[in-house]
Amino acid sequence: MIPKLACYAMGAKDSLPFKSSLWDTKSSKQNGEEMRVIVVGAGIVGVSCAIWLQRSGHDVTIVDKAGPASGTSHGNAGVLAAGAVVPVTTPGLLKRAPGMLLSPNAPLFLKWSYLPKLLPFLARYLGYATDVHVDYYANAMATLLHDSVEQHRSLAAGTGAEAFIGAEDYCFGYATKAAYDADSYGWEKRKAAGYDYEVVDGATYVNYDPIFGTAFETVVRCKNHGRISDPGKYVKALADHFVSQGGSLHICEVKDVEVVDGEISALNTADGDMSADHIVFAMGPWSKAIAHKLGVKVPFESERGYHIELTNPSQMPKSPMMVASGKFVITPMDGRLRAAGVVEFGGLEKGPSRAPFNLLRRQVAELLPNLRYDEVIEWMGHRPAPADSLPLIGANDPSARSFSAFGHQHVGLTGGPKTGRIIADLIDGKKPNIDLAPFDPMKHSAR
Repeated sequence: MIPKLACYAMGAKDSLPFKSSLWDTKSSKQNGEEMRVIVVGAGIVGVSCAIWLQRSGHDVTIVDKAGPASGTSHGNAGVLAAGAVVPVTTPGLLKRAPGMLLSPNAPLFLKWSYLPKLLPFLARYLGYATDVHVDYYANAMATLLHDSVEQHRSLAAGTGAEAFIGAEDYCFGYATKAAYDADSYGWEKRKAAGYDYEVVDGATYVNYDPIFGTAFETVVRCKNHGRISDPGKYVKALADHFVSQGGSLHICEVKDVEVVDGEISALNTADGDMSADHIVFAMGPWSKAIAHKLGVKVPFESERGYHIELTNPSQMPKSPMMVASGKFVITPMDGRLRAAGVVEFGGLEKGPSRAPFNLLRRQVAELLPNLRYDEVIEWMGHRPAPADSLPLIGANDPSARSFSAFGHQHVGLTGGPKTGRIIADLIDGKKPNIDLAPFDPMKHSAR
């Protein structure tokens, strides 16, 4: 919670907070006039929305309680995972989940005191663990993610953030060929969705990157993927560019929204009410309460993610590596080696658990026993997790007064730039070249 005195604005347009009526203006892009747009959230999705709206000629303000990249946009694995089209909820998850929760070496954790609150969501979440839904999800997400590297390059062009974007393969390492074969379901789904990958034996991969030695008998190299070398600095560089181009950044907590006849009329912030022609909500897991008030009834939870960083490591991999046995990713960062992964359900209020950090430390030590480094930095953050794993992208009401742009779960960094471009197109009255039905915020609500 940020107290009122902590709220401040940055930017060339010091017109905040907006006090005027939200709907007394006739401005529209189609009439050749700029619109005022507020984007709530300064992660990669919110900043992407803001930049694309700014490039369309609108007067844009970002509102965030802590500032750019203060949450998951800082703490993710840094992978542009264009092929991340297979959800966690695959067939058989219901049978596997209890054993994973009880194993200290499995990447699934639960704060047991949170279970009573979690159960309604969990029932819906596990209900999507079907082959039919996996195909539906894969087809939808392929349209959003397939050109992720190109979308990031377009977003970052001329911003100074280009230097953080790399185009390395995203690799999956399997300790045995049998472990790879056991994972064939996911690889067949990726192949069906049109993704290109190469399967090589461990000895061949060592010729490319010797750091993992004999740890992997089989490695899958996913093509047309990429990496952000410092996700936090990358998003901050984008936000700095947005402000330098005349955008406003308002550091203040949104406490509530005012809704009249099913449509938003104002944001209630710690610094007073704010209004604009359109408001975009990109608050990640903190979007739930406001979304429900706006009629967005998608079942939704916080999925807690963890990472550790090893500073000044003595060895550095050449490409991001998903260690299949532990479902965590080792990613080379600027001056750091990051190990990120783990799923924990425990809500937004409780602090981090010790067990996920310990698991990541053990796994890295086993994988890279000769690695030396200066220190270990630990981080826990929150991923926005809809029950069907599909992000919410689109208008929250028939008049398109407010928009949702959240719920990307594990692929917010990957899908953020394209999400921002889609939102900007929708506000401009353009029809994006993508089927948005799977991402419709109102898909579980009666219009």
